Amino acid sequence: MRRLLAALVLPSLLTGALTACGDAGEARTAMTVRVLVRDINIRPAGVECAGTGPYTHFHNRSPFRVVDGAGRTLAEGALAPGRSVATFAEDLEVTRVPTYCEFAVPVDLAARDAYRLVVDGHPPVDLTPNDSEGPALVAVVPS
Repeated sequence: MRRLLAALVLPSLLTGALTACGDAGEARTAMTVRVLVRDINIRPAGVECAGTGPYTHFHNRSPFRVVDGAGRTLAEGALAPGRSVATFAEDLEVTRVPTYCEFAVPVDLAARDAYRLVVDGHPPVDLTPNDSEGPALVAVVPS
């Protein structure tokens, strides 16, 4: 019974410990990291997607880290599935349209002057604050 309890509880404890890194005494703000991967696929908007071509490391369960300007890890976890978003605002009157793949993950971060996103060990991507849809850090790949 103890082994079953440990098997059920330990993963959730570890996940919580991994998602909030850095100085424990710092105030944190809940926000979303949003990354738009410009893969320009033709598909319906709103379906699950992943990065293509040189961006295949952007996919469901890819490990990520949010780091500050000095490279210190502030949060880490795994990407959620991407969702396709239309490339153009105009209605093209067809089911399948040019899309990008957007990834959004909630994080709790301490205030820093700069943030970067590292996905699956690839070079960091600069994140920019954007409050147009709530507190968020955003990036477009490639920039």
